[in-house]
Amino acid sequence: MVKTQKPVGIVDGKFYPCPNTPNCVSTQATDAKHKISPISYSGTMSEAKEKIIKILNSLKRTKIITNTENYIHAEVRTATFKFVDDVEFLFDDSEKIIQFRSRARSGHSDMGVNRKRMEKIREMFIDK
Repeated sequence: MVKTQKPVGIVDGKFYPCPNTPNCVSTQATDAKHKISPISYSGTMSEAKEKIIKILNSLKRTKIITNTENYIHAEVRTATFKFVDDVEFLFDDSEKIIQFRSRARSGHSDMGVNRKRMEKIREMFIDK
């Protein structure tokens, strides 16, 4: 069985779109099934990024892969089957929001895991 890496990254200021499968959420999605609200922040983009990095470093089975000026890509392994999910953050300092996308690399449904994870990260960000 060959596993294909799903595309991650930013193209023209946007994430790759979520597939039709129910295993992805994105602040940039246009359909209700995949849409999730971005995280607002006050202060500087650097402070917001540092908070997200601290949150990611506190999560089990999470590894930051890419960290640039306004973008973070992390891999998260699921607890039970050790599947890899890609989590991406794009910091928009002009709007003071954090856009994000979280999707399973494999499978059809994620049983809501990606949405729950991102809501948890949002709560942790607000509480810090």
